[in-house]
Amino acid sequence: MTRIKGKTVLITGGAAGMGKLIARRCHGEQAGRLVLWDIDERALHATAEELRAAGASVSTTVVDVSSHEAIAAAARETLDRDGPVELLFNNAGVVVGKRFDLHSTAEIERSVRVNVLGAMHVARAFLPAMIERRAGHVVNIASAVALTPHPNMSVYTASKWAVLGWSESLRLELESLGAGLRVTTVCPGYIDTGMFAGAKAPLFAPILKPDAAVDRIIRAVQAGRILVRMPHIVHTLPLLRGLLPTRVFDRLVGRGFGVYRSMDDFIGKAGES
Repeated sequence: MTRIKGKTVLITGGAAGMGKLIARRCHGEQAGRLVLWDIDERALHATAEELRAAGASVSTTVVDVSSHEAIAAAARETLDRDGPVELLFNNAGVVVGKRFDLHSTAEIERSVRVNVLGAMHVARAFLPAMIERRAGHVVNIASAVALTPHPNMSVYTASKWAVLGWSESLRLELESLGAGLRVTTVCPGYIDTGMFAGAKAPLFAPILKPDAAVDRIIRAVQAGRILVRMPHIVHTLPLLRGLLPTRVFDRLVGRGFGVYRSMDDFIGKAGES
């Protein structure tokens, strides 16, 4: 079990979208302090003021999590100002929705730096204090695409496969060090925050409402759950991929359920989550 009440909670990508909703919900659960990191200074300031008006204790840092130097500097500032982080949400992410051969070098590198290396470096910056205290919870926001191929966002898919594998391995390492060290990995389908604007919901996998998704994440964190997959159909993907021949999976799930066509009309939005 992880109690949020009284805890110092850090959320990357905390200025908007899921990060902002997670911050609101943690305040509702009586978090002691909210620490918001984001690259968007204006949105970060607006979100912090909104939360403070609601009675939250909030500190902010403008951080580009694609830079490990920026992460290290921001982590030092956070630790000096706010003390040890007890609950970390690795939420920041970017998506490029097009064929792989149409990606630029910059798009590929930034996707990996933000989605994968950013999460790793942020966790690494705060884990020593968690390990020393034998208490801490890291929540890594992966994606349902970590469980199955997705055309037209191959780099994003690869980055989330990497996050899932790293996050689960990190969990085992931390569990070996103490019962108070926890990792939760979240694999949601499309969430209606605007980040995946234009994406089509596959059969049996409706686009998730942000508030409902955040509610499930927070309840899972409080319960100490290891893996959160939503909607429910996502639970079947590893089983189907394991049992079905690849070509059958392609026809039945990929094309039949519309998974492989879900990004055909992707528009998205500028910026990061």
